Formats: sequence, structure tokens, C-alpha cells
Amino acid sequence: MSKYEDVANDIIEKIKSGVYPTGEPLPDQKRLAKEYSTSRMTLQKSLSILKSKGFVYSQQGAATYVKSNADSIANMDVGVDQYVGTTKLLGDSRQIVSKIIKFKMRYPNKDEQEKLKIDPTDVIYDIKRLRIVDGKPYALEYTTMPVKLIPGVDEKVLHNSIYGYIQNELKLIIGAAFRNFTANKPTSEDMEYLEIKEDDPVFRVTQTVFLDDGTPYEYSTTDRPYDTGGYVVFVSHNSN
Repeated sequence: MSKYEDVANDIIEKIKSGVYPTGEPLPDQKRLAKEYSTSRMTLQKSLSILKSKGFVYSQQGAATYVKSNADSIANMDVGVDQYVGTTKLLGDSRQIVSKIIKFKMRYPNKDEQEKLKIDPTDVIYDIKRLRIVDGKPYALEYTTMPVKLIPGVDEKVLHNSIYGYIQNELKLIIGAAFRNFTANKPTSEDMEYLEIKEDDPVFRVTQTVFLDDGTPYEYSTTDRPYDTGGYVVFVSHNSN
């Protein structure tokens, strides 16, 4: 194993053990290079590995920070991948329409507080959308997001792409998503909105999505009919 891989793995272990706390900056590159008796160039390769695995991020002209969700990444073997929304996933050749079933603001329950790392008094968006592709029901989405983190969401945004709004209007960088994939029996709402039968299985994705700095900004569940295809997932493994 190369020197820069050894350094990267040692830093990961220190993140796991709390030597380098989440949300805090790593020591500067000069100090790290001295600590590991290596060159700045080698250290930069090590940091590139940490960034690709989702443990750290850098701010221009500032330090390299341990992501807020780095401890979660360290304890997971699969499920970290770059996320794009339905509009980008399917491309411009498909006709995508969003039907807003519910859109309100409320206080989060305990599960939402935990997943989004927010306080009981932090207001969230509560969104239910039916995504229709080429005239056919494609996905039923249940989405919650902190208002203070993603301000300005309205019906115009919901009729288009939430992720496009986050990236293009708010200029935020979407990082990783932790996803759970299951096959389920349809709910009454699945049967109503997705126009499926009681014995038709649905493909369910429950996920927490993070910004590039590791801050969670979405907790959601999406149900899709079994015949709408699957997901392509790029999995990042920790090589310790």
C-alpha cells in the first residue's frame, strides 16, 4: 500500500475514534505533513482520497473540514452515493409533471429531528408529490426538509425540480445520500395515485440526503411501481 493511502486510512481511523471531531477542521497541511513525515504533495493525495470517500470537504482559502456525517459514513459499508433528482435522472427527453398533493410547513417529529439533526422548534417543509412521466404515474414522493436550510421553496419550485432549485438558485452543493431499498406491498395511497393493484409490489427508497459539508437537508420516502425500472447506485467502500 502506498504512503498516501496509509496516511488517508490513519486519518479515517482518527475520525472514527473522535481524534478529529465531525464538523471541525483538520490540522493544516503543513502540520499534517510533518506529523506523517511526508511531503505536501503526498498529503494532498491522501486528502483527495478522504474527499472522494465523503469524509472531508474543503472551503476555498480555508481549512479542510471533517464532514458532519463522517461518523455515519465510517460505520457504513454501502449506501453512499452522489444523488440527482428525477428530472436530471430521466433527462430532457421525458415529459415530467409534478402534481402537488400536500405542501405545508410544520414542526418535525422525533424521527425527523434525528434524521435531519434539527431541533423540535425548527420548521420543516412537509411535501407529498406525484411524479408523472410521459403521462403515466411514476413515483409518489414524501419529502421533509428544514426551511432554514432550504429557504424559498414554493409551488413553482415543486412543479419543477427541487434539486435544480437547490443547486442553481441557492448555490448549494449536494453531497451524498444514505438509502434503504425495499420491496413493499402498496399502501392505499400507492394504489390511488400510482394506479396499481393491491397485489402489485412497489419499490421503496427511504433516504437521508446531505449537502457537501455533511449537513442533512432531506429525509424522504419514494414509492414507485415495480415496472418503472431500478436505480443505478455508485457505492463508496471504506478500504481500511
